Amino acid sequence: MLPMIAFTLAASAASVTLPPAEPGAKAVLETSPRHGEWADVPGPGGQRIRTWIVYPERKDKAPVVIVLMEIFGLTDWIRAVADLLAGEGFIAVAPDMLSGKGPEGGGSDSLATRDEAVKLVRDLSAEEVVARLDAVRGWAVKQPSASGRSGIIGFCWGGARSFSYALAQPALNAAVVYYGSNPSDAAALAGLKVPILGLYGGDDARVNTSIDPAREAMSKAGRTYEVHLFEGAGHGFLRQQHERDGANRKAAEAAWPRTIKFLREHLRDTRK
Repeated sequence: MLPMIAFTLAASAASVTLPPAEPGAKAVLETSPRHGEWADVPGPGGQRIRTWIVYPERKDKAPVVIVLMEIFGLTDWIRAVADLLAGEGFIAVAPDMLSGKGPEGGGSDSLATRDEAVKLVRDLSAEEVVARLDAVRGWAVKQPSASGRSGIIGFCWGGARSFSYALAQPALNAAVVYYGSNPSDAAALAGLKVPILGLYGGDDARVNTSIDPAREAMSKAGRTYEVHLFEGAGHGFLRQQHERDGANRKAAEAAWPRTIKFLREHLRDTRK
């Protein structure tokens, strides 16, 4: 296991605006200066995937970043993360992976409780997740203001699927995994072409036991899997920055600047 790192990048967060903790997400959305809108993206089998898209304010074309939800469905917090990514120069697209799964064909916003969302997310097959992400990515990179390069960032359930999608879609240029369990197929991992950034709470053994096998397989094959563990932080530290006596906040301050740096590097976005 890699040693847990100190928060040496915390000071650099001053130049990068952190996503809010969950309680502040709605305020970010209500006060954002950026243009965000809903789109119904054509999906597999004639389905429509309701997707939140936020555009950056820049004069040149921008890379696309898919923002993949937690197991709780598409929430204000995920939409706020997308907004902050747009603030860093990316076209951010956050698909509701529960589109059409709720009552009367609704999505996440049609569900009364998080427990309902969790159940429906767990029922999504791996094949359906990939098909929906392919549809969203294909639509997004064809937007007139898109540069053609694309990445994905996911959290918890979405973090695990971010890694899995990198295996399934070699046209991706980068994938960021926040505290998601890693695939275990060593042969598949050895053939992975997409660079991966993994960001994990130090107190999250359920997830972290999957790090070393993936790291070993990718290292032997010369693949990029950059791993950071943050001491004292728990699962979901970016959303729950107000918890764990400051450790989650410190982890967020270290992880988010690394995220932006990694995406800019691999999506070839030289804008500062």
